[in-house]
Parts: sequence; C-alpha cells; structure tokens
Amino acid sequence: MTPQLNEPLSQISLLFVTASMAFMALALMLFSFQLAQLGKSDTVSQKLTATEKAAFWVTGIGTVVLTIGVVLRGVAANRVPWANMYEFSISGALLILMVYLTSLKIKDIRFIGTFVVGFVLITLFAAVSLFYVEVKTLMPALQSYWLVIHVVVAVLATAFFTIAAAFHLSYLIKAGSKSKIMAVFPSLESLERYAYRFNVVGFVLWSFTLIAGAIWAERAWHRYWGWDTKEVWTFIIWVLYAGYLHAMA
Repeated sequence: MTPQLNEPLSQISLLFVTASMAFMALALMLFSFQLAQLGKSDTVSQKLTATEKAAFWVTGIGTVVLTIGVVLRGVAANRVPWANMYEFSISGALLILMVYLTSLKIKDIRFIGTFVVGFVLITLFAAVSLFYVEVKTLMPALQSYWLVIHVVVAVLATAFFTIAAAFHLSYLIKAGSKSKIMAVFPSLESLERYAYRFNVVGFVLWSFTLIAGAIWAERAWHRYWGWDTKEVWTFIIWVLYAGYLHAMA
C-alpha cells in the first residue's frame, strides 16, 4: 500500500522550521550581546543575567517551534522525518538543541550557547535554502525499521559531536585570546575534558551507526559493504575520531 503524502502539510512544516530560524537568530544576538557585555565588565557573575535568561527562553521557544516543524514533516511524509538530507538536517538541528538544553541540567555549560545556537542556525539555513525537497515515497530498500534505528543514532551522534566542536572552538579562542570575555569560560583543561566526554559518547553512537549501516545494507542489498560514498565517509569519520580518542587517552 502506497503511503499518503501531504505536500501542503510539508509546506506548513517548512514555515515552522523557518520561524525557528528567526528565534535562533534572535537567541544568537542575545548570546553575543551577553558576551560583549562581559567584555566590558570588570567582574564575571556566575548567575544568569537578564540577557542570558532571555536568550535561553528564546532558544527554548525556538526548539519547540522546530519540534513542531519536524513532527509535521514526518506526518506529511507518513514516516520518520529523516530520510533525506533536508530531513536529516532539521532533525539534527533539533537534537543538537535537545542535547545541549538537557546537558544544562547536568552541568553548567551555558558559556557555549553562542556557538551551539550558531551551529544550529547554519544547519537550518542550509536545510531550508539548499536541501529542501518535497515529500516523497521511500524506495523499497529504505522501507525498513533500520531507517529508524540507524539514522536516529547517526543524528544523535552528530549532535554530540557538534556540542564537542563548540567546546573545541571555545578552547581555541580562549587559548589565543586575552580578552576579558573569555574569563567566563572554564580553564583550557576543563574545556578539553568536556569536549572529550561529548566526543566519547558521540563515538560510541557513531560506531553503532557504522555497524547498523552494514547490517541494513546486507538486508537491503545482500552485501555488508559496497564502497558507497556514505559508507566510506562514515568509516573515515570513525577512524578520525578513533585516532583523536586514542591520542587523548
């Protein structure tokens, strides 16, 4: 039975995704303004300022709006919304935000908010302007429960890698800058430790992605490895992170 596709609903989903970009842009400005204010201050407060509170509220609202957009895309396609690059990008942006906001409950990492929101905004802009496609029926090989398992783990791994990248970027800026703005950031050792922990989680998930992809390929095309572009780059990324983790051990 051919699944029912709903392109008008997909367009409504696109409106929500675009609206979430507006919230992310506003949050980015608020986070950036907060950093600029810290650069002018002689003391660094550990408490949330009014600007930071506003930035996190806007980020939270934007996350909710993006969630609605992703869900509506899935409903419009009558399947999980991560079957192409557009859907992978908006789902990835959503998980980046969810991982970051959830991590705030465990550890105070609000100092990377500017970078995280910036990464999300770039991802959403690329999704909307470069990757958008109308909802389509999946080819038979992709109509499998492995689409849910394999891709959602890959997206989640990408989210952890992105958060780690924000820590690495903070490390590089702090190491090369004497600005008072960087006083709000933890020590270089702490930044490196945070990045390592997020990369470890991402690496475990990416390892599962590589294995699950091979199993899915065998189920769909009766071979575990076919030197497909996605397979090759998944393996290259795995090797790079394996080398990084080995060097840091």
